[in-house]
Amino acid sequence: MVSTFPWRVAPDGYATRRQLRARGLRPGGQPIAAQVMRRCRGRKSGALVAYLYRIDRAKPVRPMTSAKRAALAKAMTARRTCPACRTDAGYCIPTSLGMCVPCAYPATSAA
Repeated sequence: MVSTFPWRVAPDGYATRRQLRARGLRPGGQPIAAQVMRRCRGRKSGALVAYLYRIDRAKPVRPMTSAKRAALAKAMTARRTCPACRTDAGYCIPTSLGMCVPCAYPATSAA
């Protein structure tokens, strides 16, 4: 059973994934040590949960390799390239449009 604490009342020595990442750490395969909960009317469950990990068991973040850096750069280039006009839009193409804004709305961009 996981210990549950009220929102913003977690004891020292615990951190969320984001807090670990800010310290240059990762959970490193450890199980969830505790959780913090608060009420949230907008959710079906009625509660918002954040999982906590022990800081003393966390491991350092793995360093970025050149192959991983190249793969991420290639993925970001693909997200910025418009499939209609094949140009780099300079921003990530919205998935709702599926193409860059000038291709999606040609009448408004010509004005």
